[in-house]
Formats: sequence, structure tokens, C-alpha cells
Amino acid sequence: MRIKFHLGRLHRRNACALALTLVCAGLCGCVGIPDNATAVRNFELERYLGTWYEIARLDHRFERGLSRVHAEYVMRDDGGVRVLNSGYNEQDGKWEHAVGKAYFVDKPDIGRLKVSFFGPFYGAYNVVVLDKKRYSYSMVISSNTSYLWILARGPTLDSAILDELLATARELGFNTDELIYPEHESVTN
Repeated sequence: MRIKFHLGRLHRRNACALALTLVCAGLCGCVGIPDNATAVRNFELERYLGTWYEIARLDHRFERGLSRVHAEYVMRDDGGVRVLNSGYNEQDGKWEHAVGKAYFVDKPDIGRLKVSFFGPFYGAYNVVVLDKKRYSYSMVISSNTSYLWILARGPTLDSAILDELLATARELGFNTDELIYPEHESVTN
């Protein structure tokens, strides 16, 4: 079946939405995991739920310019996870929020989820390192080495733990010299 688009007939807003959707499909459509990475086993979603602070990330347009970044994960009625990402835009002087949903890719005891902020398009959320004793820090990657997040339950992380996570990230092929370490000043959102 061949679908033909006549962008000239579409309202400009609809054309922009279509273009954004097609770009997101290309960027966010993969829910895989890099060949040299393994998702955490014996993952317990109930313990992972709650608030996580972004300690470090690779730059990407979705969070560009944001500080005080944190995420809150809450169970959905359909068995998935509600994702609320928040960050403070210093330039605009306001909080930005993105609401998404996540579901397990494999079994629920494997830290591999697919997350969507753009309708039907999902990206990989692979938990590859996790403090299994207290669930106090984690390292999350996508399907390639372009996306990396180091998260903690509080706005800071012990430097020895951070060094271990950075070494693991380098072993997985991530360019840790490019990481951004967002500030976490006290601001109410």
C-alpha cells in the first residue's frame, strides 16, 4: 500500500507535527540495548518507583539547557509506569515537564523498559547498573551510546560511586568527557 502525502495541502502546523513525528520515529523507535551491555537482572519495579535526580547525562535536545532535572516514576492502572520528567530552564525562568509512559520490554524482573513521550513511538530505557541493596543509584542507557543518564535518589552522589559508574560507562563505549552535570539548587516546581 502506498501512502501519498501532499504537504502543500496540510495546514503548516499539521506539516510540522507530521515532520516531528517522522523524526521521532527515526530517533525513538528503537528499544534495543547495545551488544556489549546487559540490563539488570532481578529488577524490582516497586523499589525503583519514586523520585530520581539526574546526576549526569549526555546532551540531547530534550533536556538542553535544563538544570535541577529529576524524574518521578509511579505505577499506572494498566501495569505500566507513569514518567514525569522535570527540569528548570534558567533562561526562561520556569520549570519544564514531560509526561510519558513506560512498559517492560522483556520480563518484569529485567531492567529493560520502553518509554514514550511521543504517542506511539518508544525509546529504550535500559537500567544497566543499579544499587541492588538500597536502589539509591542507577545508570540508564538507550539503544546506543548517544543517551546515558546517571541517577540517584538524592541530588548528590558519592564521588567514589560516581567514578565507578563513569568507568563502567567508558567500558560500554560512552564518551564520558561529554557528560553534563546539572545543578540541583533548591527550587520548588
